Amino acid sequence: MAQATGGDVLEITYNHPIIGTGKLFPKSAEDCTLDPGGIRTTDDKNMADGAGRQIKQMNRVLWSFAGPVSWDANIANELAQLQKLAASPINADYTISWINGTVWGGTGSVVGDLEGNTNAATVDIKLSGGGELSKIVG
Repeated sequence: MAQATGGDVLEITYNHPIIGTGKLFPKSAEDCTLDPGGIRTTDDKNMADGAGRQIKQMNRVLWSFAGPVSWDANIANELAQLQKLAASPINADYTISWINGTVWGGTGSVVGDLEGNTNAATVDIKLSGGGELSKIVG
């Protein structure tokens, strides 16, 4: 029987038709969240009709990834690259490589606030996109 293996996300790559390609490196030993997107069913105990039958509400949600990445403000300047990706009306292709050997891929954008932490030299990022995040390897 296989065991669950967790740990660091090692690298995020992006490929944008105008901005180009690049890599982001998540900070080790930090929590990252990965939501593959798809269909969700509402968790609401009031989703019933007068006869007590369930009303099943189903909605499609975007995929997302969130976590802190390192920020080299001198040379690589990930914050500036993230700003360009967020400002582009064109989505990029992303791959997310996890230490357990799996690689996930999706098309989307940088979303939400971008604030660099000068003490930790990190930027908290969120990537999100349409469709579902797919497991490419693993």
